[in-house]
Amino acid sequence: MRILVLGAGAVGGYFGGRLAEAGRDVTFLVRPPRAALLAERGLAVTSPLGDFCVPVQVTTAERLAGAYDLVLLTAKHYDLDAAIAAVRPAMGRDSAVLPLLNGLIHLDRLDAAFGPERVLGGVAYVGAVLTEAGTIRHHNRLSGIAFGERSGGTSARSKAIAAEFAGTQVEAPGSDNILLDMWEKFVMISAMAGMNCVMRGNVGEIAATTDGAALTTQFFDECAAVAAAAGFAPRAAYRAQILAMLTQKGSVNNASMHGDLAAGRRTEADAILGDMLARARRFDLATPLLSAAYCHLQVHENRIAARG
Repeated sequence: MRILVLGAGAVGGYFGGRLAEAGRDVTFLVRPPRAALLAERGLAVTSPLGDFCVPVQVTTAERLAGAYDLVLLTAKHYDLDAAIAAVRPAMGRDSAVLPLLNGLIHLDRLDAAFGPERVLGGVAYVGAVLTEAGTIRHHNRLSGIAFGERSGGTSARSKAIAAEFAGTQVEAPGSDNILLDMWEKFVMISAMAGMNCVMRGNVGEIAATTDGAALTTQFFDECAAVAAAAGFAPRAAYRAQILAMLTQKGSVNNASMHGDLAAGRRTEADAILGDMLARARRFDLATPLLSAAYCHLQVHENRIAARG
């Protein structure tokens, strides 16, 4: 399988790097400065599952040619239009796009660009950052992807993708209910990012307060009610697992949205919290914590927009 990974940042670089480590036919579509750095030094990842540095195939927009079997899409939501334009030359008649973005709002735009039959559902489970030196630091033991046909069940291409990841450090067996997987992650990341941002602290710092665990649970349940109204109620085991993670004292887990907020950068608030809130209002659900968190982030985004 010929695989193209858009970018070589934290998520795309980690998963694409694991494929390259296993000798798969993977190419990274990057900007010229990143291409030069990767050509010179290779792709380096530090990880609790094992550090590695591998030479990788790279291309730039000017040199991209030929169709790929699979395009791994890991862009930020606010860069999605540019990402679609960048990978369009790589899309052949039988190409598939596997987006690893949080939330659901990107699916409509990808369907419009490439046709729903070529857009898989996908969820990434990993904690990683791109360092200033251009290496990737994987900082927990999460290393998995859920993916599959949005209509449900399995398919030949899902099995082929699973085969590419087999034997790597990435758990990616494929899913026969990917939309439920995506909704569960949507609920989790909305609650985690919302609490991290509005409380300006990581999971452990929030859990150490008098009401932190209770508020986190309430936030999660507000979002879970939206998912249930849409027909994708989170499974009981998932709720227990995630709430244990989100209320763990001493945990340094922290949504990347909080990091962007603290650094004064643009966030994905509209595509995550804003979309969750819009769906809640369509179902006439009261979500006071979600509303407050999105309002908080809108103030931040409006300040950035005012600066131009």
